Amino acid sequence: MKAYLRNTFLLLASVLSLGFVATPAWAGTTGTEFTALYNLVTGWSQGYLGRTLSIAAFLVGAIVGFAKSTAMPALIGIIFAVLFAVGPGVINGIASAVV
Repeated sequence: MKAYLRNTFLLLASVLSLGFVATPAWAGTTGTEFTALYNLVTGWSQGYLGRTLSIAAFLVGAIVGFAKSTAMPALIGIIFAVLFAVGPGVINGIASAVV
């Protein structure tokens, strides 16, 4: 039993020591050649294209929900609209975070 505890302690100590010597990751700071593409896609999703797709998703969901006598497809359209509005900011925050 003592060997098991000793091995567990050594494994835990080695993992913790590697955590202290790890260098920080800079996820969203490189690749300037993709800046134009990033700005284009972000503009699409947060601009008029994203708004149009969001409204279209809601309308299609409302029509399908009316046909099936349920509100779930319309709620999915609203969720789609929220994801288009909030999603790029969340992804940008995750990708540009310093770990």
